[in-house]
Amino acid sequence: MRIAIADDSVLLREGLQLVLADAGHEVVAAVGDGPAFVTAMLDERPDLGIVDVRMPPSHSDEGLRAAVEVRQSRPEARLLVLSQYVEVSYADELLATGDAGVGYLLKDRVSDLDMFFEALANVADGGTVLDPLVVRQLMGRNHDPLAGLTPREREVLSGMAEGKSNAAIAAALFVSVAAVEKHTQRIFAKLDLYPDDDAAHRRVSAVLRFLR
Repeated sequence: MRIAIADDSVLLREGLQLVLADAGHEVVAAVGDGPAFVTAMLDERPDLGIVDVRMPPSHSDEGLRAAVEVRQSRPEARLLVLSQYVEVSYADELLATGDAGVGYLLKDRVSDLDMFFEALANVADGGTVLDPLVVRQLMGRNHDPLAGLTPREREVLSGMAEGKSNAAIAAALFVSVAAVEKHTQRIFAKLDLYPDDDAAHRRVSAVLRFLR
């Protein structure tokens, strides 16, 4: 893939470039602030953008705001937020833009490179990958758009939001894959996601409704 990177840490930025290059990806831009990331994403039009949250000048939420700006100009852009922090407000706005292809991982919880590369591929393919801590904070907001789901259905949908397959969800919940598939079909029905829609599209649509 062609990838753009934004992180104000020179060491992390350079290290990420090396890791991606070793995996066969092309880093088309590596920048240290939000405006430069927006420019790179719009000019280079990479397959994926990886952006930190806190960058100059205020070191608060510049990266997320830059990601939202990119999505407003390029709704099809694929974006992975890679940070030490969870910023719920702009994460919510980012998820509300575009169709899909969004990820939010916490640096300290990326346990191995295989997991990282799998997340990159998932987001680039239009999926949604979120760290469980991000999911929990988004779920903790006051509004409850999916009040009709059972607790088990919420657990299954939470697993989808983390980018897990049905088999991985089944293993985490100690149930069969068939049980997860049944819960998934009930979730789709309750959210008015119909069988004639593409299955992958229904999963992404369900996750986005869950998180907004």
